[in-house]
Formats: sequence, C-alpha cells, structure tokens
Amino acid sequence: ENEKFGNKTRSTSTLSFKFIIKEREKCKDKTPFLILLIATRAAEIQLRYSIRKTWGNESVVPGVEVVRLFMLGIENKETNEVLLRESEQYRDIIQQDFLDTYHNLTLKTLMGMKWVASYCSGASFVMKTDSDVFVNTIYLIEKLLRPLPPPPQNYFTGCLMKGHKPIRNKKSKWYISEEEYPSDNYPPFCSGTGYILSGDLASKIVNASVTIKYIHLEDVYVGLCLNAIGIQIVPPPSFSLFNIYKVPFSPCRYNNIITSHHIGTNEHTVYWETLQKNSKC
Repeated sequence: ENEKFGNKTRSTSTLSFKFIIKEREKCKDKTPFLILLIATRAAEIQLRYSIRKTWGNESVVPGVEVVRLFMLGIENKETNEVLLRESEQYRDIIQQDFLDTYHNLTLKTLMGMKWVASYCSGASFVMKTDSDVFVNTIYLIEKLLRPLPPPPQNYFTGCLMKGHKPIRNKKSKWYISEEEYPSDNYPPFCSGTGYILSGDLASKIVNASVTIKYIHLEDVYVGLCLNAIGIQIVPPPSFSLFNIYKVPFSPCRYNNIITSHHIGTNEHTVYWETLQKNSKC
C-alpha cells in the first residue's frame, strides 16, 4: 500500500491522484485523430527524444492530427527540474503524484485515460504503448484506422490475449496472488505493449475502474474494465501486426507491422529513417 501510493493516508481510489503536469490546453484548438499515450520513466530522456523525432512525430502523416503524450509518475518527493524543463520545451509530458514503479503501471495507464476523458474526449483514437516499442504510426493510421467507419465507438484492438490464466509462481514477473486476483482465468485482454481504442472508451474505462479492484497487471486490468462494461475486443486484421517480441528488422517486415517490442534508443531512429527511404518492398 505504502509503495503504491507513497502516502498511507491517501485514498486507494485510482482516481485520487493529482496531476503535477497536465497539458490541459493540448487539444484546445484541435480534435485529434490519434492520441499516442507512451509510458516512460524520468531517466529515459534519450528514448523520448528519439520517439519525438521518429514514429511519435505529431506531423507523421500530413493532414492527420496526432497528439503525443509521455506518461510519468514521480521518482521521489523532490521536484525533477530536468523533467520540468523538458516539459516546458516539448509540452508532451503528463505526470501524476503516484510513485513510478512497475507495480503502478495500471495507475499510469488510468492517468492517460483520465487525461483523454477530461481534456481531449473528442479524439477519434487513442494508442497506449511503451517507450521500448517501435510503432509504425504511418501503417497504423493509413491501413488500420482511416478505413474504419467514423466515428468509431467501443472499438478496442491490439495483440489479443485469450484464455490466459493468472501466474501463481512467485518468481515470475507476472505473478499475482490468489488474494489479489482469486479467479482462475483472465478475460480477453490486449498486451500493454500496444493497443488501440476509440476515444469514447477512455471515459468508460475510467468509470469502470471505480468499481474494479486494482491489480498491477495493467493490460489485464484494462481487460477487466472492458469485460465489466461488455466491450468485445476486436481481433486485429492480421496477427502479425501487433508484436510483443522484437521483430528482426527489415524494411519489408517493418513496413507491414504496427508494433515491435524491446527497441533501444538508437534503433528507433535507425529503423524509422530506413523505413522512410524504403517505403515499398
């Protein structure tokens, strides 16, 4: 409890955290087609810089309004001056006052959903992903999202995980106790490495979270919220689009996927620049 909230007196509601950096004006004069919510940590300065220059560039597809936001918690109680300067320069960071730990990834995602619901509810689509994921935003927008009928409602897709069970082995990264999650099965969910939702779902997930018991497995938790409100996850058109592992790089391959995981700082840049020169197989 103390690790999660950094403050014993804090209500355990996931909505009780305060925005330290909120960028509330980001959508003031626009209604984005796509919002990118990217989970990151304060120290990942170079990763954020690489993403801004490459697949996270808000002008990635001419004529399509994209908004990029990096999501952070706090590392300790002191103000991070370097992060504040970065925020003032790029205006693409949102932060709440929960501790930035692996066990708080669910809080980080709910912060992003709450931001969309509060400040940019008219967005057509939202993508949640991580800073070590390469996202082919051009393919995502042109091939997956633009052909969908507007305005999309209750749409959710990604790397679909069905029939998964809680891992009870304490040595596993994804261990969860029976006390925390008593059921023997998870509902369908999408891997947190990258999933897409229609903008209307952000507020529905936030509202559902009020009644769904907190678990630290962020992608499973979002699946629990979707299940509670009766939303069916849409399987992606091809199972090769969303990859939870690292896809060996080739322009042909990367021109036809949406996500690849475990990407380093320089790889974001090298892969993206290579793709811009080799847009056809």
